[in-house]
Amino acid sequence: MAQVWKCSGLQWSDVGPVLVWDGGRRSALAPGKRVAFGVADGGGRTCTGARGYPCPARVTVSGRSTGARCEECGRLDRAHSVAADTLADDPRPYRVYLAWFGPGLVKVGITGAHRGSARLLEQGAVSFSRLGVGPLMAARRTEELLRAALKVPDRIPYADKRAVRSELPGTAAERAVEVRELHARAVALDGWPESLTREPCRPVDHADVFGLAGLPAAVGEVSGLVAGGAVSGALVAAAGPDLHLDTGRGVVVLDTRLMRGWELVPGGGADGELGFPVREFGGGAGGGGAGGVQDGLF
Repeated sequence: MAQVWKCSGLQWSDVGPVLVWDGGRRSALAPGKRVAFGVADGGGRTCTGARGYPCPARVTVSGRSTGARCEECGRLDRAHSVAADTLADDPRPYRVYLAWFGPGLVKVGITGAHRGSARLLEQGAVSFSRLGVGPLMAARRTEELLRAALKVPDRIPYADKRAVRSELPGTAAERAVEVRELHARAVALDGWPESLTREPCRPVDHADVFGLAGLPAAVGEVSGLVAGGAVSGALVAAAGPDLHLDTGRGVVVLDTRLMRGWELVPGGGADGELGFPVREFGGGAGGGGAGGVQDGLF
């Protein structure tokens, strides 16, 4: 019987994107790497739990859910998140940032200062700049100020991010234009909390980190994993949780959050195989495998 692996998700490290597996094993994802895996016939997807604890009921969750949690575990996870404003007494500093994902797609957000650029990499921000640093609730009030005064959203749908990745401006300076303009408008606003220190606009560009230069347009995205399905393709680019994979149907986007909660088996079939449902854009997705002794699924 083939060894099975459970994916904990994709993380960004100093060496780039890394898939993490239950038990702590890690698989680095370099450009061109073959990503191939399948779901065994009869396999199912169970809730991944919350806050580092397994789901006590092992509830079955939808193959299309990026959250991979049941209702109760999802509620527990949100209750201890920064977004839920339940950490008001957190003494650590937080940063307010502006993140750009493509023309017209700029958002404001906050992240722990100790996390550096990790949060921006996780979201797939192509260009970003910090706005200010201070206590959590001061950072939250600044975020609200930008939303109210400048109509800057705090969320950009992943579908919108994916739609423009192959059509971005060619230079880092061009990709930073909207961030610079919005930063200037933001720091000129009245009403900033006194405890938040404003920071100069210093755009950071992730296009090379993500491998977006010359990225082919994707033909679609995997809409969910299914029992008996498999995928095999070469990694073209990785941005946020997304892998852009060159398959037999062209480049398809696989959101690695869809992999969590499944028992995955190494390998797919032939190179280019795509046996998971795909939502067509009009115009690629995948995993990775090996046999014998492995340091990860692929």
